[in-house]
Amino acid sequence: MEPRETETKARAPGLTWRNGRPVWRATKTAIAAGYPVKNVNLSSYLNQPTLLVQRCERLQAEMLAWVSGRKGRITEFDGTIRSLIEVWQADPESPYHKLKSSTKKPYDVYARMVIMEVGSKLIDDVDGRDVKRWFNAWAKPKKSGAPLQIPKARTAIAVIKSALSFGIMCRKPGCAAFKAVLAEVDFPVPASRTTAPTADDTTKVRQAARAAGHGAAALAYAIQFDGAVRQWDVIGEWVPMSDPRPSIVLDRGMKWIGPMWSQVDENQVFRFTPSKTENTTGKEVAVDFTVCPMIMEELALITSEQRKGPLIVNPVTGKPYRPDYFQKLWRTVRDAQEVSPAIWNRDLRAGGITEGRAADASTDDLAKLAGHANKRTTAKVYDRAQIEAARRVAVARAAHRSKKS
Repeated sequence: MEPRETETKARAPGLTWRNGRPVWRATKTAIAAGYPVKNVNLSSYLNQPTLLVQRCERLQAEMLAWVSGRKGRITEFDGTIRSLIEVWQADPESPYHKLKSSTKKPYDVYARMVIMEVGSKLIDDVDGRDVKRWFNAWAKPKKSGAPLQIPKARTAIAVIKSALSFGIMCRKPGCAAFKAVLAEVDFPVPASRTTAPTADDTTKVRQAARAAGHGAAALAYAIQFDGAVRQWDVIGEWVPMSDPRPSIVLDRGMKWIGPMWSQVDENQVFRFTPSKTENTTGKEVAVDFTVCPMIMEELALITSEQRKGPLIVNPVTGKPYRPDYFQKLWRTVRDAQEVSPAIWNRDLRAGGITEGRAADASTDDLAKLAGHANKRTTAKVYDRAQIEAARRVAVARAAHRSKKS
C-alpha cells in the first residue's frame, strides 16, 4: 500500500513539491513569454493546505491574466506555428476550450513542446518532410533499447492538426495548404495492445486489493472486468474547478465527475453514459450486477449504509481515487500476486470482452455491452437490447468460467 503522505499532499495549479517543500511554478509558456515570476517558495503554508491551495490559485490566476494580456498584444497570427497554437488556445471560440480536462491536459503539455521546439517555423516554409523529421525526433526512445515514443509524437502532431483546423476556420493564410500536406504523411502508429487479463488474474488482484484495505478498488476491478467498463467510467475523474459540469465532490482546488451509488437501482442495474460518448451519441449503457459473479462477490462485503455518494472511494482519504494513486495501487497488487507486469489496469475491460468472445457470446451482444453505437435501433430499443445483451454475455461468461474450473 502506498504511503499516506503521498496521497494527502495538497495539489493545486502550478504546485510542485521539492524535498517536501511546496513551490509554485509558472508554466514554461508564461516564462518563455517573459513572465517575471518563475517560482514562489510556499514553505510558510506547509501545514495550512487550504491556504496553500488558495495561494497557488491566486498565483496561477495572476499568471494567466498576465499571459492573457500579453497574448492580447502579441498573439496575432504572424504565420508561425507558435502564433497559430497560441491563437488556438486563446480564442474563446476555439474548440480547444471544449476539450475535456483529460484531453486538454496532455494537449497543453505537447503544445508547449511544439512551441519550444518548432514554434518559430513559418507555416509557409515547412512541408511534409520537415514534419516527418519532427515526428522522428519526438518519437526517439527515452534511452537506448527503450521502445519508440510513438504516442508522444502522434499527440504532438494531433495538436498541430487541431490548431490548423481552427486556423482554417478563421481563414488564416497557409493553414489549409499545410493541413492538406499533413494528410499525405503516413505517421507510424503504435502497436495494438494484445494483453488481456483472465478471470483468474482479476480474482488475484481483487484479493490483493482487499488484503491491502482497498475493497473499493477490488469492486472497481470487478466492474471493469465483469461489466467491461472503462476505467474512467468506474472511478471517475478529477477536473479543474473551471469545468462546467456540476459536482458535489470538491478537494484541493479540483472537483470530481464520476459514477454515484444512485446510478445503481433497486434491481442492482448500473446505468451510465460512457465518457467517450456523452458528447456524441449520448447513449446509455446498463450493467446488471446480479449476473456478474465478481461484482456480486464484492458487493456482498459492502453494507447498505456504505452505498451512498461516489461509487468508488479511496478508504485512505474518503474521496474518489486520484488517478496516480489508483495506478500505483494497481501495480502494487498486481506485482504482489505475480500477475504479468505487462497487464495494465485499463486492460481489464479488454479482458472481459475477450472472455465473452471465448464464451461464444454474440458479437452484437458484446458491442452493446461495450457501449458501441448501433445505428439500426432507436434509443428506446437500444436501451432494452443493451441490458438484455449484457445479461446474456454475463451468463455465458459465468458458464464458460465454471466449465474451466
